[in-house]
Amino acid sequence: MADLAALATKLTDALPGAIANHVLANGELSITVEPGDIVRVMTCLRDNPSCEFKILVDICGVDWPQKAKRFDVVYHLLSLTRNMRIRVHVLAAEGESVPSIVSVYPAANWFERETFDMYGVPFSDHPDLRRLLTDYGFSGYPLRKDFPLTGYVEVRYDDEIKRVVYQPVQLVQEFRDFDFMSPWEGAPHILPDGTRSSSGNPGRKA
Repeated sequence: MADLAALATKLTDALPGAIANHVLANGELSITVEPGDIVRVMTCLRDNPSCEFKILVDICGVDWPQKAKRFDVVYHLLSLTRNMRIRVHVLAAEGESVPSIVSVYPAANWFERETFDMYGVPFSDHPDLRRLLTDYGFSGYPLRKDFPLTGYVEVRYDDEIKRVVYQPVQLVQEFRDFDFMSPWEGAPHILPDGTRSSSGNPGRKA
């Protein structure tokens, strides 16, 4: 903890105005950085002899729909020589770009693409920013809190036109309505008196 507290002080001195906030909790140091300063901060964390965070472990996103700065882009760094880890947060509003750090950590390439694919956070100056885990025709960003569980479209192979096509999601019923009176097709139906009926589906709406 003492080493991390000393590191927070050194970073604040080495990067005046760049670190908006830092928190030391549960044996971990987290710093918050403005988007425009992320490349400078990451370069310092990698090259400063007091840091030597040579390994970018991961980049992920967090969605806070109620906040003006809706997204946290979170970077996890590891220093083997110092035996320390640090977490860097960048706050971004809807549609706000975050500068790419691929020039500092080449491993950020696919991490940034994944964050863009899952949350829709764009990274400026990225060498090849496109979807990574979903396909080219995918609609929406799956890890946002407002993304529906069913998605928007489903994919199937059309044997007549010999290619994959997209179509609106088709469900047997609206499965978000858990009233215990409308089970899936073929599931036992619980009658109001508590008895079971496995024939038909009397609770299903036409």
